[in-house]
Amino acid sequence: MHQTSQRTAALVLAGAALPALLAGCATEAAIEPGDAATSGPAATSGPADPGTPSSGSSEFADGTYTADGNYVSPGGPSAVTVTVTLASGVVTDVEVIGHSTDRDGKNFQSKFISGIAAEVIGVPIDELDVSHVAGSSLTSGGFNQAIAKIMEEAAA
Repeated sequence: MHQTSQRTAALVLAGAALPALLAGCATEAAIEPGDAATSGPAATSGPADPGTPSSGSSEFADGTYTADGNYVSPGGPSAVTVTVTLASGVVTDVEVIGHSTDRDGKNFQSKFISGIAAEVIGVPIDELDVSHVAGSSLTSGGFNQAIAKIMEEAAA
């Protein structure tokens, strides 16, 4: 029983460390606009002029975009498919499909999916930084990773 607790704790820590590790990649992506590298979950895309506040306006092309995001949970590797619709850089619609294979992962993804729209609809995509939705914190890592990919694709 003690080994199981240690293994679970190690997996939780590994899952918690993954967004921080990937955030290091995001810093480079934010510094190098137009870079084709995939950004991590904490990635943001700022305005072309760093002195200009983000308004969520013409930085991103209007449209519907889909990307996958991966993360590690105590049940193993998991993924989500995120589809967002943008208008003037603002999220107007969101759909998340979970791809967990274990019961607990499916449960957390389901809770995340039921609460994500309230967190992101009406928010400029470059201001999204989801960390905890409806009791699910690990799913947000996959969601943020997918959003970073979408931001890269939608960059005007």
